Amino acid sequence: MRPEIAVLDIQGQFRVYTECYRADAAEKTIIMVNGSLATTASFAQTARNLYPQFNVVLYDQPYAGKSKPHNLHERPLTKEIEGQILLELIDHFNAEHIMSFSWGGAAALVALAHRPKRIEKAVISSFSPVINEPMRDYLERGSQHLGAYDRYEVGNLINSTIGKHLPSLFKRFNYKHVSTLDLHEYAQMHHHINHVLDTNTLGQIKLAKRINVPVLFMNGEWDEYTAAQDARLFADHVRQCHFSTIQCAGHFLDMEHKAACLHSKNALLEFLKPAPEPSRIRHQNVHNHPAFAI
Repeated sequence: MRPEIAVLDIQGQFRVYTECYRADAAEKTIIMVNGSLATTASFAQTARNLYPQFNVVLYDQPYAGKSKPHNLHERPLTKEIEGQILLELIDHFNAEHIMSFSWGGAAALVALAHRPKRIEKAVISSFSPVINEPMRDYLERGSQHLGAYDRYEVGNLINSTIGKHLPSLFKRFNYKHVSTLDLHEYAQMHHHINHVLDTNTLGQIKLAKRINVPVLFMNGEWDEYTAAQDARLFADHVRQCHFSTIQCAGHFLDMEHKAACLHSKNALLEFLKPAPEPSRIRHQNVHNHPAFAI
């Protein structure tokens, strides 16, 4: 897997680093939307799960990763701006699908609410429309540490909460990444958290009601922060709603262990590339059998 790398100009305001993994046999392209402060590296396993069935596009937000040197960072980005950046990338890469992780779900909802013509399906993982008690506790402590630019406490907080089911090696990488960020990145995450704390469920639902494509909401069984049962609140508002709960997995899903990785891969491919329906047999005997709901 060797990507085509480009730094794209977005409406003359931002420069966005992108990686495009093209596969000869792929008919569709999927764009991956990072969580807060994450980079293209965060989707390494998911990209392997999707390639070569799909062309896979990864990108860094203007404030993060390899986009960071190309931008000024004068003020934090809103979810609306991140949604507009995603819409520009959808058009540039002619993408049919998008997949988001965690905070990336907010930008994905904004983009999907605009009903981009090319998009056929979307996957929103580790996201829910409500702030439950565990999430509120995590966000409030995070806001305190970020406001003080206490990088070590931020790293410890993430690993002891949403990252608690990660393997020890991933926790070390996570801690090193989070505790060595630039000050503008902490300001960006602080802005994200304060926005989430001030947002009510109605705002997320309003966006969801405008979505006109099938959406798969994928959450970990052990994720108490963006819980599977909370994500199912979208069922009353997204017209074509699907759900998958990854067994024995927390917030980071396919990064946590091999079984969760395989379950995540199967759920993604089943939704994005459903098996063709078998040809109907024209002449057959029909018997009265009871119908079972599965």
